[in-house]
Amino acid sequence: MSISTPGGGPERRPNVVSTGKKPAAGRPAAGAKTGSGGAKTGSGAKTGSGKPTGTRPGAGGKGRKPIAPVKVSQGRSWGPIALFVAVGVLAVAIIGYGAWATFQGAKPWEDRADAIDGIVNYREKDKDLVAGGNHKTGPITYTVLPPVAGPHNAAWQNCMGDVYPAQIANEHAVHSLEHGTVWITYRPDLPADQVTKLADKVRGKEKLMLSPFEGLDKPISLQAWGYQLKVDNADDGRIDEFIKTLKVNASVEGPTALCSQGITATGTTPRDDAQQMPQG
Repeated sequence: MSISTPGGGPERRPNVVSTGKKPAAGRPAAGAKTGSGGAKTGSGAKTGSGKPTGTRPGAGGKGRKPIAPVKVSQGRSWGPIALFVAVGVLAVAIIGYGAWATFQGAKPWEDRADAIDGIVNYREKDKDLVAGGNHKTGPITYTVLPPVAGPHNAAWQNCMGDVYPAQIANEHAVHSLEHGTVWITYRPDLPADQVTKLADKVRGKEKLMLSPFEGLDKPISLQAWGYQLKVDNADDGRIDEFIKTLKVNASVEGPTALCSQGITATGTTPRDDAQQMPQG
């Protein structure tokens, strides 16, 4: 509204009286100037400068709530579970084998010997044969070859892990069996690599000896006092089991029976004049 002044003088603009009220949201304050370059509002903020002019949340209007992110299921990771199960199975297997081995080791050696597949127990078949202490001179005829027990020469074959390149006298070898020796024999035509494997099991180990033997019906034959096992090759695991079970255990005279100071010569003829330490 304009008021005319007397005398045609210039118009006066009425003073704007502030009411103290704030303008409604979205409407410019009184006295704001607009122009071609953008309107000035309130405290002089410019519009059209690239800054948003909309209302802010909580400043006269409700803001939009943030959208919660959507969770996508990745599926169960089976790798750690499979590893845990594998470790558990292995642990159970180790514990189980240890318990089984302990149980087996606790069994009497006679039971462990009878459990060896293919072993022949002459202690049950011919108790007179395994009586022991029957010394004789001269050649002796044995019904089991290689012999496993029976009468024998008063001198024993040296059995301190000796590897003999030729056949030895049965009469001396049987005496060594009586002392708790395991005697391993093999056919002379056994391949060299097989002979080497047998020699590695024997060489330098007390209560063991190795020698070739003519006429075997199997490539390899193992003897202990009253026991025999025949196998086809040196890799047969029963060889080690036979040695472990029967060495010393099968002795008639106990673990202190000598293996040293015995006959070291080869040949199938017994030596009746051999000088040794007190014999058993």
